[in-house]
Amino acid sequence: MQIQGLSGEIESELKNSRTEADLTEFFAKYLGKSGVITKATAELGQIEANRRAEVGQILNTVRQSATQGYYAKVKEIHDAQVKEQLLKDELVDITIPAISGELMRGSLHPITKVRREVEDAFSNMGFIVEDGPEVATEFENFEAVNVPKNHPARDMQDTFWLNNGDVLRTQTSAWQNHCLKTYGPEFRAIVPGRCFRNEATDASHDNTFFQCEGMMVGEDISISNLVYFMKTALTSVLGKEIDVRLRPGYFPFTEPSFELDMSCVFCGGEGCQTCKHSGWIEFCGCGMIHPKVLEMGGVDPTKYQGFAFGFGLTRLTMMKYDISDIRLLNSGSIDFIKGVK
Repeated sequence: MQIQGLSGEIESELKNSRTEADLTEFFAKYLGKSGVITKATAELGQIEANRRAEVGQILNTVRQSATQGYYAKVKEIHDAQVKEQLLKDELVDITIPAISGELMRGSLHPITKVRREVEDAFSNMGFIVEDGPEVATEFENFEAVNVPKNHPARDMQDTFWLNNGDVLRTQTSAWQNHCLKTYGPEFRAIVPGRCFRNEATDASHDNTFFQCEGMMVGEDISISNLVYFMKTALTSVLGKEIDVRLRPGYFPFTEPSFELDMSCVFCGGEGCQTCKHSGWIEFCGCGMIHPKVLEMGGVDPTKYQGFAFGFGLTRLTMMKYDISDIRLLNSGSIDFIKGVK
């Protein structure tokens, strides 16, 4: 049995293989039932016992190398054939002028536009942009934000449960614990993304929607920081001066908690039907992060504090583009998308 120089011989034949027929011949010659490597392996029993293990190891290495090289060459030849066929059958003339009018190129979805504007606004103020998974553990979605089992606040979020006990996240707050453990104890971050709740759909509710979570943690963080960042971000995204105000509220993951209102974007605060002639629109929940939430994230609440907020990206999009029915945003209607300016 001659195995000296076998690796070099195999490498040379693979390199010179150009067609599928060449590869078929190669496989039969080396790896097939009557192939060189197969025969050599069968003859191992005829070798002296003290050399058998060494030769067997060499043969195994040669077989692995030949097999990997064979399949790599199969892919290479196949990809080349596909590329050649595409060039032959689907040649595109890139010098043709762009089509205009009814067949104009596509555009970003309104929610995508607003999401990018929100990310830009907060990034410019030093916030990290995180993108948490849409499937969360029960701990991440509830317990880590101070909503333990049997807490009445769970009734406010009818949830899609998976067979393994995980959930489709009901809120972007599900990524708070990760941010605290990853970036704490001093950081600022936002988490925009899609959320899910088992809700009946109507003009203002849907089972799939977008939120944006935000939080800032440090040694000297106060609610005045929250007011500044929200006012600045909303003014940037909506393209007009926005005022904000706080009202007492309740959320399990903040203490104290507030409802944040923004001046009506439709009447500028003068009063209209949309804001019920109050000049204000309820926008989001917020507050100082609950000490238990900080503790579960590995942050010492006696030394550090921070604020958190969560607002509807979908709702902000509806306000910016004056969209009256939330269902339109998930409808897939091209006519609707074209009409959003």
